Amino acid sequence: MALSNIYLESFRTFFKIGAVTFGGGYAMIPIIETEVVDKHQWLNKEELLDIIAIAQSTPGVFAVNISTFIGYKLRGTKGAICATVGAALPSFLIILLIAMFFNKFKDNEVVASIFNGIRPAVVALIAVPTFNLAKSARITLSNCWIPIACALAIFPIGVSPIIIIVVAGVSGYIYGKYVKPTE
Repeated sequence: MALSNIYLESFRTFFKIGAVTFGGGYAMIPIIETEVVDKHQWLNKEELLDIIAIAQSTPGVFAVNISTFIGYKLRGTKGAICATVGAALPSFLIILLIAMFFNKFKDNEVVASIFNGIRPAVVALIAVPTFNLAKSARITLSNCWIPIACALAIFPIGVSPIIIIVVAGVSGYIYGKYVKPTE
């Protein structure tokens, strides 16, 4: 692939990902990994994991954030714009179409049944990348308490995710700087 086509190729790739992925940004992770890491080799798995962590930690829609950061890594601001527009455009067009025709179908039993069938599948689409991320992030039995404690702090206790992110970032810095043995 010629370098001059990277903008079009990243737009096409993220447009395809945005068009065929249901269940939100987390459901996109396996497809993004296949396209970005395996097929195009724009990033390696560790770089993708870092971008996922950053995209997850920044405000906004996860799918848009991740496409923006990947596009930026590829070709700076222009790459970010191409990848972001590619990822967001399918959803925009689909939502526009739904909005135009929603009143005609909102009470249709077939449509309601379809959505009832899709909901449980979306849970699986989110669960699989979560376990794959845990594996890539080297979550083991010895450190699995960290994501569990964070989830418990956020969900039942109500701690702000922003506080969790800040504490995790500071803790990671301190661990990397002062505790982790040098290699």
